[in-house]
Amino acid sequence: MNRIDESKDFIPVRIAVLTVSDSRSLAEDRSGDTLVGRIEEAGHILAARTILPDEREQIAAQLRDWCADPEIDVVLTTGGTGLTGRDVTVEAHRDVYEKEIEAFGTVFTMVSMQKIGTSAVQSRACGGVAQGTYLFALPGSPGACRDAWDEILRWQLDYRHLPCNFVEIFPRLEEHKRRK
Repeated sequence: MNRIDESKDFIPVRIAVLTVSDSRSLAEDRSGDTLVGRIEEAGHILAARTILPDEREQIAAQLRDWCADPEIDVVLTTGGTGLTGRDVTVEAHRDVYEKEIEAFGTVFTMVSMQKIGTSAVQSRACGGVAQGTYLFALPGSPGACRDAWDEILRWQLDYRHLPCNFVEIFPRLEEHKRRK
């Protein structure tokens, strides 16, 4: 049920990509490459890209830096959303969130169930908002990144998407900080 209102102009969004991995370099980052390709193919702007180890404080610091950057609207992380002891991306995200987008994880699980069945329960994909910036933590596989982008983010990051989308409420994300 994804509809595009062709009468509206497309608004490119500035997106940063963070890969969380103890073992990969940017040259080997297939999940990050998947996201970058889809971001650019959709007409959005790759604002930044880096890779960090599975260290909660480093991840949270990078998220905070990007949220404070007026040239970044959205942060996508890939990796570190599983159940192992080193998987701390979700905790780092939640250290930063002002508001969590609970339905993102639910919808991602629904999409994943169609692809990988009950193995979807092992993902802790999540989303939230901080400092007027959207943040989404995706699993570290290219397939999961494709699914999250193709089935959810592609639509929600398109201003023309009906009946509503994340882009149209950007101006209101920090309305609570305005003087009354």
